[in-house]
Amino acid sequence: MQMTKTLTSGLEDYLEEIYIAHLNDTPLKGAELARKLNISRASVSEALARLVKKELIKYNSYEAISLTPTGIEEAKKVYDKHYIIKNFFETVLAITPNEAGENACKIEHIISQNILDKMTMFTKFCQNNKEITEKFKKETLK
Repeated sequence: MQMTKTLTSGLEDYLEEIYIAHLNDTPLKGAELARKLNISRASVSEALARLVKKELIKYNSYEAISLTPTGIEEAKKVYDKHYIIKNFFETVLAITPNEAGENACKIEHIISQNILDKMTMFTKFCQNNKEITEKFKKETLK
């Protein structure tokens, strides 16, 4: 069963932010999540309730949000997609980190696994063949 298919792009954003806090071993409460995502606390509470119902997180308003094992697995998929796309934009296309991150965040919700796999392969190819990447960068600066 592919859980991310049942997650909206908004829920994926919440899950990714929770996962980043998890990776950094930083406790995250609903109010802090609302501030980070610049979303109302009511919207965050509603989204967190949906993630609890999907058994991806454990949460009550008095404790930090924690990911379930399934939540960690699903959050890692979302996080990895974001990283792969952002890395492709920066490494292959020479896009600034800020622009790459903003666009990766939008694209990660709709990209197919096939395209993601090809982006990964092409990024590795470019990293192993730096002369191609450098030639491309010179061409785009003209």
